[in-house]
Amino acid sequence: MRTNKLLIRTPEGISFTQRLAGPVTRFLAFAIDLAGITLISGTLSQVLLLAAIVSPDFVLAARSICYFVVTIGYSILFESLLRGQTLGKRVLKIRVVDAEGFRLRPAQIVVRNLLRVIDLLPAFYAVGGLCCLLSPKYQRMGDIAANTVVIYTVPEKIPDLELLFSGSYNSLRDHAHIGAQLRKLISPTEARLALEAVSRRAELEPESRLELYRQLAQRLRSIITFPEEALEGMTDEQYVRNIVDLIYRPTL
Repeated sequence: MRTNKLLIRTPEGISFTQRLAGPVTRFLAFAIDLAGITLISGTLSQVLLLAAIVSPDFVLAARSICYFVVTIGYSILFESLLRGQTLGKRVLKIRVVDAEGFRLRPAQIVVRNLLRVIDLLPAFYAVGGLCCLLSPKYQRMGDIAANTVVIYTVPEKIPDLELLFSGSYNSLRDHAHIGAQLRKLISPTEARLALEAVSRRAELEPESRLELYRQLAQRLRSIITFPEEALEGMTDEQYVRNIVDLIYRPTL
């Protein structure tokens, strides 16, 4: 059944949805990226023309290879550097993520973009567009092979953060540079999961809550490291709360 929502659920009962980006939005993002790809390829082609005097056939072959490398390499480079976004995706506020809610892996980025060659057949994303229209999660063939989806970066609903964190002291705020690095490294799914765990803690059974916060704290500590003095006496739940505070309220 088709749905425009990606449901992510943890074993402890925390679940939330992310809005999936449809074919039109994804096509517009690709059109923006295509302008950049054309500009880069055109510049390189002009350089290659200098060799046409020596071997015109070499230049023709080199230009074809150059366009292929730029088309694939552009997306791999930007999705790696911008955590699942190209310039076009950033403008349209969408992002590539793992379909199961895990952090996007480099291998997934490579696979989905290598298969872009098939999605582009026979011309201008015909196969990819048709696949996207028929897929329940708006996935093109590259997404299906890499187990990825494209979502909107803006969450559908965020709880009242001022009420959620009112009156609580956050020792991690004394390390603003680490907090800024955290916001760059953490995936949207991980950030959203931590937020849901904090905002819905009262719905969880005590044992499940302790285990959930333990796992979340462990995952978050693997992303970034704060000084020991900032973590002294801090429980897993407090740590997750403070991390969420830093992510969603970067400035007070």
